[in-house]
Amino acid sequence: MKRTESVRAPAAAAAAAAAGQAAPARAHTRAHNRRGEGGRLREEIIDAAAELLDETGEQNAVTLRSVARRVGIATPSIYPHFPDQPAIMLAVVQREFAGLESSLGAAMERAGGDPRQRLLAVCATYLDFAGRHPQRYRTMFGGLWMPRLGESSLTETDLVVLGASSLLMLIDALGACVAAGAATSTDVSADATALWAGLHGLAHQRVVSPSFLWPEGIPERVIGSLAHLT
Repeated sequence: MKRTESVRAPAAAAAAAAAGQAAPARAHTRAHNRRGEGGRLREEIIDAAAELLDETGEQNAVTLRSVARRVGIATPSIYPHFPDQPAIMLAVVQREFAGLESSLGAAMERAGGDPRQRLLAVCATYLDFAGRHPQRYRTMFGGLWMPRLGESSLTETDLVVLGASSLLMLIDALGACVAAGAATSTDVSADATALWAGLHGLAHQRVVSPSFLWPEGIPERVIGSLAHLT
């Protein structure tokens, strides 16, 4: 830095103080990636978007500019990794679904070999995930970030496959219950979808109605009825 530049910033701060104004806040700056570390910046961009979502609860608060500022980069530095804002949001949602699927799988393993307990564990873990990450959960299932096809870089395939693996886990868990005589479903795929819809509705209402006094056993009622457990 030239000497004139090194003097300019303190002088500007002193002038602001003399005028009774706060010195302008410096934007966070990020060290450049070394060769081969471009993937780290991509992850930092996703992290920043998720943090903004958690902090504000608003999907429209996640913009290219706000994400770039959080990471400490210039907005154009995002484009080699993400062509637009919906692409960032898609990456956030994809990562959250991967985390959900991992949690569901771990819950089934901990439940042991009993099909009924495995299904109950999947459902309980799903509801717990939604409760611990309400803003991210809401974003995972649509909202302002999800544009009309043709208006962003996203494709129909990008959107259709979201959450598919989680639903398949629920279908498999219910199918195992039917095979073991623990459920009487005659259409496992349809009933598993209905069960997911019930869990989703309960998870959503828990978030938007925090003051509602829920009777005990509501999750068990939802699961038992929609899964046709015996």
